[in-house]
Amino acid sequence: MRVMEAKLLNGTAEQYQALDEAIRTAQFVRNKCVRYWMDNKSVNKAVLYAHCKDLAKEFDFARKLNSAARQASAERAWASISRFHTNCRNKAVKKGYPKFKKHCRSVEYKVSGWKLSGDGMTISFTDGFNAGSFALYCNGEARRLILESKINRVRVIRRADGYYAQFCLDVERKERGEYTGNVIGIDLGLKAFYTDQNGNPVQCPKFLRRSERRLKQHQRRLSRKFKKGAKPQSKNYHKQRKRLGKVHLKVQRQRKDWAIKQARCVVASHDVVAYEDLQVKNLVKNRHLAKSIHDAGWSQFTQWLDYYGKVWDKAVVSVPPQYTTQDCSNCGHRVVKTLSTRTHSCPQCGFESDRDQNAALNILKKGLSILGMEWQNSTFGQKGTASKEGTLGERCTAALEGQPDEVSALAEPRTRIPCL
Repeated sequence: MRVMEAKLLNGTAEQYQALDEAIRTAQFVRNKCVRYWMDNKSVNKAVLYAHCKDLAKEFDFARKLNSAARQASAERAWASISRFHTNCRNKAVKKGYPKFKKHCRSVEYKVSGWKLSGDGMTISFTDGFNAGSFALYCNGEARRLILESKINRVRVIRRADGYYAQFCLDVERKERGEYTGNVIGIDLGLKAFYTDQNGNPVQCPKFLRRSERRLKQHQRRLSRKFKKGAKPQSKNYHKQRKRLGKVHLKVQRQRKDWAIKQARCVVASHDVVAYEDLQVKNLVKNRHLAKSIHDAGWSQFTQWLDYYGKVWDKAVVSVPPQYTTQDCSNCGHRVVKTLSTRTHSCPQCGFESDRDQNAALNILKKGLSILGMEWQNSTFGQKGTASKEGTLGERCTAALEGQPDEVSALAEPRTRIPCL
C-alpha cells in the first residue's frame, strides 16, 4: 500500500466546519465503541460494527457520518483493544489499556462517502455533513498514481496549516536499485547523528534547538491571551494557538524531510546497512538528554532505512545495541566507558579508535553475522593475494557492479567482504 497526500483548498469556512464535525463524530463513535467493550468484555469486531448501527439510530449527528466511516472508527477502537489483548498474552510490562480519544484529528472513509473528479483535480464528500467539493493540491506524479490506482481508503486529516486528504492506494512500490558492493555500519549518537565504520560523521541538524527561541516567543504570547475559567477562549487566543502549531509543524516537517533524504542516500549507496536498534522510549527517561534524543529523530530515520531497503531490495539489518560501544572491535575485549569518554583504548591489544567508529565496526560485524557473512577488517597476512579476484573466497567490489543478483551474492554464507 502507498499513501499519497493532497491538500484540500478553495473551501469556505462552512465547508471546513463540516469536516470538523465529521472528525468529531468519528471520535465520538470510536469512544463509544471503547465504552461498549469496557461494559461487555466478550465483544469482537463484528459486534462493534453492529453497535455502530445502534449509534446511528440513537444519535442524529452520528447518522450523518457515512456508514463505512463509522465502521472505520470502530476498527480504530478494535485496534487498540486487540493490541491490549496481545500485550496481555505476551505478558508485557505496559499493557496499554484502551483510552478515550480527546483530540482526534482525522476521519477515514472507505469506498463510499467521497467522489473523485475524472481529472483528479477535485474531491467531493457526499455524506450527511455536506462538506462539498475541494480542490486537490499535489504534484503531477501523485495525481497520476491516484487516478491510475485502486483507492482503498480516503483519510481527511486536520493540521495546523489546513486540511489534507490521504489516499491509501492498492499498489506496491518496487524499484530497481543500483548495487555498489559497499557495506556500512551505523552508530547513532547525539554528538554526531551517526558515524560509520570508517569514522565519517554526519552532524545532527537539531531543528528543535534552532527553533526554540521562536517557539518560546509564541508560547509566551499564547499564555498571555489565556483567560482562566473562560469558555470558550477569545478569538485572539485561538489565532495565536494556530501560529504556535504552525511553528511546531515546520520543525516536524524539517526533521522528517531530513530523515528521508539521509536514509535514501545511505541505502542508495550501500548494499548492506547495519544499524543499532535503540530503545528510544527507555533512553528518554534520562531527563538531561530527553529533548536532544527526541530532536535527533533516530526512530524515524531507521524506519525510512527499512522502507528504502524493501523498495530497492537491499539488506538492512537492525542489531541489538548491547555492548557495541564497550567491546573492542579489534579483539573483542570489553572496555567499560562512561558517556564522557570519547576515545576507545583497548588495554589488551592496544587498539585505539574513536568511540563511535569502534561501535560502528561492532554493529557492522554483528549485522554481517546475522546475514551469514564475515567481515574482513584488512588484507594483512594476504598481501600477495589480496588483489586477485576469487582468491580465498574473496569478492572485490568491482566484480559486483552490474550484476542483477548482487544482494543474493552478498548473502552467501561465510563470504569474505574486503575492507572499504
